[in-house]
Amino acid sequence: MKRPLAAALVAAMLAAPAVAQQDSAQQQEPFEPEGYRTDNYRAPVPATLEGARVLTTAETEAIWRAKSGAFIDVLPRAPKPKNLPAGTLWRDAPRKNIPGSIWLPDTGYGALAPAMDEYFQRGLAQASHGDKTALLVIYCLADCWMSWNAAKRALAYGYSNVAWYPEGTDGWEHAKLPTDEAQPEPRPEQ
Repeated sequence: MKRPLAAALVAAMLAAPAVAQQDSAQQQEPFEPEGYRTDNYRAPVPATLEGARVLTTAETEAIWRAKSGAFIDVLPRAPKPKNLPAGTLWRDAPRKNIPGSIWLPDTGYGALAPAMDEYFQRGLAQASHGDKTALLVIYCLADCWMSWNAAKRALAYGYSNVAWYPEGTDGWEHAKLPTDEAQPEPRPEQ
């Protein structure tokens, strides 16, 4: 009886690496959630976004060089605290993005307050010149669900030509493409 038990234990241990590899593969290839991602925003993203075109760096560069799309950066930015003591220096973290982009920070969260939702809709209307068929290229950083959420939200607003650039400025800079110092569009609370 001890041998069948030992054999079962050995078989289980041999199967464990296969299960771990399968779990690892699932972690490396996340699926598209039904709604928006609401936590752990800096994590591997899906390879797809239903209704949107997913762009490589080369495709994104071609659109940028042809000036055939509006580029929207959705990287979050911490606002200046309202209760800083007098005389306290506040320095925003610098942001460099794809030249010509409009920066709409904090619009990629899974849930947006009504004022931020309106801010995002106004920003998209500005970037698209009111044309819901205009090409919108939405990005952030690599492995950032903020851009995935924002692109999905643009689709929900009725934009029909949404492209998602999942590598974001990380992929852009890795390809040694130019960036510009960016300033965000003023948020509603500012």
